[in-house]
Amino acid sequence: MKPRFSGIIIALTLLLAFIVHPASAASDVQKDLVGNSTIEKVLRSGKLKVGMSTFIPWAMQSKTGEWVGFEIDVAKRLAKDMGVEVEFVPTKWEGLIPSLLTGKFDLVIAGMTGTAQRALKINFTQPYDFTGTQICINKKFADKVKEPMDLNDAQFTVLSRVGVTAAETAKKLLPKAEKRLFSDNGSMVQELLNGNATAIIQSLPEPAQLV
Repeated sequence: MKPRFSGIIIALTLLLAFIVHPASAASDVQKDLVGNSTIEKVLRSGKLKVGMSTFIPWAMQSKTGEWVGFEIDVAKRLAKDMGVEVEFVPTKWEGLIPSLLTGKFDLVIAGMTGTAQRALKINFTQPYDFTGTQICINKKFADKVKEPMDLNDAQFTVLSRVGVTAAETAKKLLPKAEKRLFSDNGSMVQELLNGNATAIIQSLPEPAQLV
């Protein structure tokens, strides 16, 4: 496998549900916001429910089934600083925002990029880290694909995950290529390794780990 970089930098942030209140006296609105804020609810319950999705190596399960990774550490530290317990709620990537909005968990820590479209539904914190987008090509296509834009051809198939920023990048930059989306990493990677696709486009450092 040979990786190719597209040089797109994205911000990883925490997500909090956006609550809209009807117009009323400023003081009443402020009291209502404070009393019903996500932070107040977490402090009252004594538990921080964190929505997350497998995002190697940021969030993954060890051989013993324990959740490990940088984002897991971020969630644990946040809960510790708040003086509450942490509960991880594994969720499919495409279900993270809908589940957050319906109150299945308090926030999301899942390597999600802050975009204008997503910000219409939820609030983002300041970024806690940055990553990029990378393309990994099946070696049998190495002689045909030397640069990322070489993939912009109908003869090539590019794979990505449902709902991720990398999929939108492929859609915009590689309109001529066939795009296929997967709900899980395992099936997507296996399809590439089987030679049924030209490349995958995903957030760093995942593609590089296939080389």
